[in-house]
Amino acid sequence: MISRLAGKAKHTMESYRLQRELRRRQPPTLLTGPASGKPTIYYLGPDLDLPIGGIRVIYRHVDTLRQLGIEAAVLHGADGFRSTWFENKTRIEYASRTRIGPEDLLVVPEWYGPTLDRIPRDIRVVIFNQRAYDTWDFVPYDDSAQGAPYAGHDNIRAILTVSQDNADLLGYAFAHLPVYLTRNAIDPTLFHPGDQPPARRISFTTTRRAREREQLLRVLHARDALLGWEVVPIENRTERETAEIMRESAIFLSFSDREGFGLPPAEAMASGCYVVGYHGLAGREFFDPEFCTPVEDGDLVAFARAITDACAAYDADPEAFSKIGRAGSERVLARYSAGGLTEDLQAFYTAMSARPR
Repeated sequence: MISRLAGKAKHTMESYRLQRELRRRQPPTLLTGPASGKPTIYYLGPDLDLPIGGIRVIYRHVDTLRQLGIEAAVLHGADGFRSTWFENKTRIEYASRTRIGPEDLLVVPEWYGPTLDRIPRDIRVVIFNQRAYDTWDFVPYDDSAQGAPYAGHDNIRAILTVSQDNADLLGYAFAHLPVYLTRNAIDPTLFHPGDQPPARRISFTTTRRAREREQLLRVLHARDALLGWEVVPIENRTERETAEIMRESAIFLSFSDREGFGLPPAEAMASGCYVVGYHGLAGREFFDPEFCTPVEDGDLVAFARAITDACAAYDADPEAFSKIGRAGSERVLARYSAGGLTEDLQAFYTAMSARPR
């Protein structure tokens, strides 16, 4: 009897969680009609003013397209909303005041995957999938799930993603859709090494693997491995504040977990940090052992030992340690530049304009 009641309560809680999440992921009501001006690319943006790198990437895409002379805007549901945790002057439009015409294009984040049926079928759609491993979150698995969540939506023209790892997964799962890759761009005016060797500081972001992170720090404290080191969690910080913390850190810990790309460790490397930790699969493209220490996913002992070794290397020769960070910064900033993003976006939207409607 007790087990049946517990099972029923668990089912009720899961159902409640699903319904709550689907409400959060519901797109705003979208208006369609004749085009009111030049064909425009609208990036649907969640109304979340939280330090989420994917939202910043959406804004950056719009800025880059406009620099190319292509009409583009971020489309928010809540009138007057704008993300404020990073500095921007991005063009914003609002769903209540915008009619999306047949020549326009709506770019929809993977976050809306479970509720794609609420987007009018006469709107041309591109899926911007920045976290391929989250694609099937809150999508029921049943007999109708073949190809979900993108199958059956004939208005989806293509998938755009941000890492080769994610492109491989999406291309394999959704063979009926073309998949294109755009590199992320890291702002070198914010994320760059400091003028002096970094301090004895270890930093990390707090959005992944909280329990594992706590266990790791307890292991290190048990061995007195962090004596004399400042440990700084980066949480609820603006983009500029995050860059300042990274720039003053000798070591950055990566807790990446099946990432779309892994901006925090990439930005830390650009800031001159020596990165230790998990690449999260997508980060394999920049986790070069010459400039960081990759750790096998879930190997807590190896992670702790790698941190201890990095601290010892810094203490032995801070200047030489700093040179490794600077070399890593040069490599990352060269690969993930604004110019690279511009090239990728121009190629993608040129291809889109050439495809049959």
